[in-house]
Order: sequence, then C-alpha cells, then structure tokens
Amino acid sequence: MSATVPGPAGPEVPARYVLRKLPHVTLLFWILKIIAVTLGETAGDLFGITLQVGYVTTALIFLVFFLVVVVAQVRAKRFHSALFWAVVLGTSMVGTEISDLSNRGFGHGSAQNGIGYAWGAVLLTSLLVIVFLVWWRTGQTYDVENIASRKGEILYWVAILVSNTLGTSSGDWLSDDTGLGFRNAFFIIAGVMVAIVAAHYLTNINGTLLFWVAFVLTRPLGAAGGDSLTKPTDEGGLGWGTLWGSVALLALLIVLIVYQVVQLRRHPLEPLPYPLNRLTGEPQRPNGAVLAAAPHSSGSTSGGTDPANAPGSPIGEPTERG
Repeated sequence: MSATVPGPAGPEVPARYVLRKLPHVTLLFWILKIIAVTLGETAGDLFGITLQVGYVTTALIFLVFFLVVVVAQVRAKRFHSALFWAVVLGTSMVGTEISDLSNRGFGHGSAQNGIGYAWGAVLLTSLLVIVFLVWWRTGQTYDVENIASRKGEILYWVAILVSNTLGTSSGDWLSDDTGLGFRNAFFIIAGVMVAIVAAHYLTNINGTLLFWVAFVLTRPLGAAGGDSLTKPTDEGGLGWGTLWGSVALLALLIVLIVYQVVQLRRHPLEPLPYPLNRLTGEPQRPNGAVLAAAPHSSGSTSGGTDPANAPGSPIGEPTERG
C-alpha cells in the first residue's frame, strides 16, 4: 500500500516529496553566512565610499544583482550552493546600502544626514516584526530547514533581507553611537552569540527565535570583522583596504562554497514532505521539484534519513551535511 497524507477536505491523497531548496543550518552555514555578510559590508564600502559611487547608485547596482539571483533562486528546482549564497550576499550588499542611505543620507561619506542609526534600527526592527506576523498569518512553517513551499521561501528571503539591513543599522549604532568602536562592538556581539549557542543547548528557548536573533547579529559581527580587515592600522585594523579585503573574502567564500558542493555530493540533501498550510492543512505550491516518493523508498538513500523525521535545528549542529 502506498503512503498517503490527509487532503484539504479530509480524503487521503498519495504522499509526495519536494527537493530541498534551503540548506541545513550547520556550523558551515554560519561560517559561510558571516563571510558573505562581511563581504557585503566591504563591497558596499568599496563602491559607496572608496570609489565614491554614492549610496543611491551603489544601492541600485546591488539591487539589480540581488533581484537577478533571488529570482533565479526562487525559480530553481533544487538547492544550488553558489546560487543560495549569492542571494545571501545580495541581501547583505543591498541591506548595507539601504541602511546607509536611510541612516546617513545621500552622498558617499559618513556624515549622518539621515534618520540616524538608532531610529534606523527601531524602524527595521518594527518592519521585521511585521514580516514575521505576515509569515504567521499565511500558515507557512517557521522552520527554516523545512520550508518546501514557494510562498514560504519568498517570506524567508524577505526576512533575510530585512534582517541583514537591521544588522547593519544595529551594528553601526553599537559601534558609533555608543562610542564602543568596531573592535569592542565585535567582542560584545561575539559574546552574545556565544550566549545564544549556550541557550540553544542548555535551555528550552524556541530554536526559531534563537536562529533569527543569531541571524541578525551575524551581520554586525561581520561588519566589525570587515572593519578589522579594511581599516588603517592606526585605527586598529589590518590596513588591507576595501578592495583587497573584498578580494580576500570573495576568495574564501568561493573556497567554502566549493567545499559545501563536494560535501553535498557525498551526502545529498534529503527531500521534504509535500508542503501543507500549517493552519488549514491545504496543499501549498512547492518551491522545488516534486517527487512521487522519497528516494530511499526505492532502495537508495539521499542523506540516510526519513525526510519526515530529518534531524536538524534552527541553530544547527556541525554535521557532515553541509
């Protein structure tokens, strides 16, 4: 007898599966995320300040890049490592410019002619809360490892864009408005990240909440790390400048993406159950290719686990799945 799942009106329908579009949240995920958002920071500074292109023009350039890669990602039928991280990089670059434009105003300098870092962080926090409320009302799963619907993936990318923009504003506020500087801000954010990891393993705090808090904080963590690379030595940096700092980060990002591709060829991502609305139980439009049955049911494996019971957590474990 073939597997079945409840249909929207009660009768059972044949069980189907969807190829996974988003990666497992592992240690490698967080490393790649930090590098990608750090590159977004240095690339934004390279165009907006060093090359004096200006925030508006730079934002438009980065916006075009982001729209191209995010459309390709949403239309893809399965997970592509390079494409996924290109979108994360795009959200970081666009988020940097949106934050700088709103907080500092027009131009290519650091003068604050906009609303300021504090108000920028407040407004973006409010916007992120609205995104999550809309996400909840749509009935899509909050589990970032198990998003299998088109609508859920779009909400995921909207939340990531707002999160990275918020991370830029909050990081600028912490390092500039408080007088801590980028180095002390880095240590404070790193300490909070350690506390989040401890909370994940030692408490019952909701893992999805911890994931998004960590996701926001990795943006200012990466910004502080980028400043450490690009700032002059007399300001506490390594003096690489925005150009060579960006080149070094891009090279490292490419190397780790290649490593992830190799790992995924050895341990493919297991498919997900066909998406159902969390509130109504109605089938949703899948975001990946649809399979008639899970690969392991025909004698082969795709990660060694039943997709209905696949392990994983919003904060992530350092596993081999990449």
